[in-house]
Amino acid sequence: MNVNEYIAFLHVIEKLKCQTRHSWTSSGRHESVAEHSWRLSVMALLCADAFPTVDIHKVVTMCLIHDLGEAVTGDIPAFLKTEGHEREEEQAIERLLGELPEPYRTNWKQLFAEMNARESEEAKLYKALDNMEAILSHNEAPLSTWLPREFEENLTYGERNVAWSEWTATLKNTLNQESRRKIAQEKADITDDLAKGEKI
Repeated sequence: MNVNEYIAFLHVIEKLKCQTRHSWTSSGRHESVAEHSWRLSVMALLCADAFPTVDIHKVVTMCLIHDLGEAVTGDIPAFLKTEGHEREEEQAIERLLGELPEPYRTNWKQLFAEMNARESEEAKLYKALDNMEAILSHNEAPLSTWLPREFEENLTYGERNVAWSEWTATLKNTLNQESRRKIAQEKADITDDLAKGEKI
């Protein structure tokens, strides 16, 4: 890849730093797609010892590029995404990869095909972690940013994708416990505030 091609592609994917997701940060602002992909990649790096037969370098690459299409389409929450949206994102990815020189174009197309097929251990791990990063973000965000449906969906989201591995299933169960504690604490705080208000 020559320097001009390199810079041109980086300018395109800079939009991932600008596109915001449905998820919020602990400071109460929408997170960017790039922030999600960054932490997802760190999650993959940090669980390498739990998956000694998995090519973690490939998983990290999947994590870094999986939302490339959103540089063009923006983020659409999973519960709102239609087949039409998925086609748009696939077309955006196809266009973006078409701008890459070889061997990157072919290698990344193969990775996207592997991610979509979700048959390899690498693809299964990437997808499970992708779902769990979203739950982790919700657990960190103020409950005031949660939609009513998310109080239930946060506990069920990604169940099928974590089931292939005891480690990812344990991660899901632990994050569910964290979600329940967060919800319970919020209810306790509201009850305390109401009680204080009555005394006044």
